Amino acid sequence: MTRLQVVVETTPKKSFASALEYPGWSRSGKTPELAIETLLAYAPRYAEVAVLAGSPITTEDLKVEIAETIDGDGSTAYGVPGRIAELEREPLDRQEAGRRAALVDAAWRTFDAIAAAAPAKLRKGPRGGGRDTAKIVEHVVGADHGYVRELGLKRDAPDPRDPDAVVALRVAMLEVLREPSEGGPIGKRWTARYAARRIAWHALDHAWEIEDRTEPG
Repeated sequence: MTRLQVVVETTPKKSFASALEYPGWSRSGKTPELAIETLLAYAPRYAEVAVLAGSPITTEDLKVEIAETIDGDGSTAYGVPGRIAELEREPLDRQEAGRRAALVDAAWRTFDAIAAAAPAKLRKGPRGGGRDTAKIVEHVVGADHGYVRELGLKRDAPDPRDPDAVVALRVAMLEVLREPSEGGPIGKRWTARYAARRIAWHALDHAWEIEDRTEPG
C-alpha cells in the first residue's frame, strides 16, 4: 500500500484535492470526497507524466492521507487550486526542487504532445462551449507568462506559435524552480512548492481537457 499525501482545498461549491509530492496531480469535485475520488481516478494518466519526469509512481493500492485541509476562496470555487498550504511553506533542498521541476517540465511536454496530436477543432463542452486547440495553447502559454512574476522574473510574452520562444520562457522558469528554497515566497506570493503545483496543474488540466474533447478516431 502506498500512502498519498493530499491537501484538500474546500468551498461550498467546489473542492480541490492535490497530491503534495506530485506537482500537477490536482483534481476538483463538488465535495472533498468527490475531489479525492477524481484525483485517484486520474492516477493512471498522471503516472505517464511521472514516468516522463523520472519519478514513477504506483497506481495500485493507493491510500490517501489528508495531510492538510484549507479553506478555499473565489479562485477555488471558480476552478483553480489557488490557496497555498502550510505544508508548502517548508524548505526544499536542491535535489527535491529538481525532482519537482522535472515534473513541471514533464507536464509541459505532455501538454505539447497532446496538443500537437489533437485536431484543430474540439468537441464542445457540456454547456456547448470551450476553446479549440490553438486557443488552448495560446491560453496556457499566456498563463505561464503571467506566472513568471510569481517566480520573480521579468520576461517578454512569447508568441505561442514560436516554439523557441516558448521553450526559452519555460527554461527560465525551470531554472527558478530547481533552486533550493527556505519555504518563503520566491516572487510576490508563491512558494516554490506551490508554484510547481500550480504551473504543472494548469498544463495538465488543459492537456487532459484536449484529450477528453477530441472526437474518437
